[in-house]
Amino acid sequence: MDDLDQLEAQSIFILREAYRKLKPLAMLWSLGKDSNVMLWLARKAFLGRVPFPVMHVDTGKKFPEMYQFRDEYTKKWNLELLLGDCPPVEDIDPTLPPAARSAARKTAGLAAMIDKYKLAGVIAGIRRDEQATRAKERVFSPRGAGHKWDVRNQPPEFWDQYATPHEPGMHVRVHPLLSWREIDIWRYVEREGIPLVDLYFAKDGKRYRSLGDQDITSPVESNATTVAEVIAELETSRTSERAGRAMDHESEDAFERLRVAGYL
Repeated sequence: MDDLDQLEAQSIFILREAYRKLKPLAMLWSLGKDSNVMLWLARKAFLGRVPFPVMHVDTGKKFPEMYQFRDEYTKKWNLELLLGDCPPVEDIDPTLPPAARSAARKTAGLAAMIDKYKLAGVIAGIRRDEQATRAKERVFSPRGAGHKWDVRNQPPEFWDQYATPHEPGMHVRVHPLLSWREIDIWRYVEREGIPLVDLYFAKDGKRYRSLGDQDITSPVESNATTVAEVIAELETSRTSERAGRAMDHESEDAFERLRVAGYL
């Protein structure tokens, strides 16, 4: 087995463990490269069908290409899609910096969906290498009442043994891509032929490395128009994956404050 085989096998094991232990269960689908890889892995894990719903927490500010992709592949992959709206930014903590405050709308929208469907587990496509705060996560990460993340009270995970504590008012976030890197995602996309939103590929010398809301996400300079060219670019790039995310250029604690409150 090569590195991608090992990552794939680990992720499939995690997805099957989550499905066995946590009900009701749903998967977050942000329409980005990571969540599309995660969805592809779920289809592999369960013989071509996804046996739980996928959730899109919609801010109403995604790129048109993302909505088109969602509608097309919901039908192609026969997905049960749950849509949730986000509250207006005026209802969000005014002490947050502007971009973080805008992003926090998703936190509130996700919390409302978890409560509405009484979810015991939520599968999310975060990776440790993407942002320092996410490196503190567990594969099976309990969220307390009010969706709070207690970073100092996370269960140990030795030898791929995952705890799934479940008490009234809490749920578990499951992270099957936690050990993957950005370049692993792209190499897997290339190997498997996984479809992606075309904003990831360069046009007029720019492309998006990370997709979010239109008003807080910017492209980076690039001439990579194919998956192979993106991989070659990443092998030499020193630019952060989230360089185009406005939130990551605000105060140092903004991201961690969002994560503690239940951000993706």
